[in-house]
Amino acid sequence: MAYKNKFISNPVTGQDILFLITAKDSNGEYLEMESTYNARSIEPAPHYHPYQDEAFTVTEGELTINMDNLIVVLHTGESMYIPRNKVHAMWNNTDAKTVVNWQVQPAMNTEHLLETITGLAADGKVNAKGMPPLPQLALIAIHYTDVLRLAKPPLGVQKVLFGILSGVGRLMGYKAVYDEYLD
Repeated sequence: MAYKNKFISNPVTGQDILFLITAKDSNGEYLEMESTYNARSIEPAPHYHPYQDEAFTVTEGELTINMDNLIVVLHTGESMYIPRNKVHAMWNNTDAKTVVNWQVQPAMNTEHLLETITGLAADGKVNAKGMPPLPQLALIAIHYTDVLRLAKPPLGVQKVLFGILSGVGRLMGYKAVYDEYLD
């Protein structure tokens, strides 16, 4: 479970997260984090949040954002609001670290998703781009569909494909939630 000042680190993507205000702290209204993108962090898969809005303020360095296939670079002191359903991805494309204040509203179970993906990465269970195997991804995508959705393939295709692959994932011993990552 996320708690104030809990620190998680993704050694594959180069992103560190410090939880400042959790869902529990805000009665689910929002989640606030300090996210550090280490030099040349990996660009995540384009995604969107169907029920959540995000706000980012760069406190150090610069953050590259791909929003609807338009590249925007934010510098120290600059902010960006990303409304729900807007496809985006963000990373650090420089040789210095980037630090960002990151707010998600409402919080929902975003912190659990972040803890899960980070835990899998720390345990060496993701590829070089930070993605778990497809059967594992299917279980996570179904469980967290209200928090995050991949931009491609189309949602209908994802539902069918992930529905099939989630069964394979369960047979392989994968789970959508790992208690050891939420400690």
